[in-house]
Amino acid sequence: LRVKIMNISKAEQRVLHALAQGGHIRHKRNKNSKIVEVMCITRDGYVLSDCTLPIFARLRRRGLIMSRKGNPYRISHLGRVSVRPQLDNK
Repeated sequence: LRVKIMNISKAEQRVLHALAQGGHIRHKRNKNSKIVEVMCITRDGYVLSDCTLPIFARLRRRGLIMSRKGNPYRISHLGRVSVRPQLDNK
């Protein structure tokens, strides 16, 4: 399995780490089915303020996060292998 190395900003790294540890991103859509609001929830139930709409859009466009059947967004396999390891990861 070959993985393409990507430049991921610090804010994107924080979001990916929260997702890798069991968090998820809840989203709200408008009447046109466009995502207008996102909220990253950590596994402990806290809201991660680093998760903004532009960061969410970049992560989604790169395929680092995904949603199945309208459920909250979670980290994808590509996201897991792209995130840099930290000492507090479990």
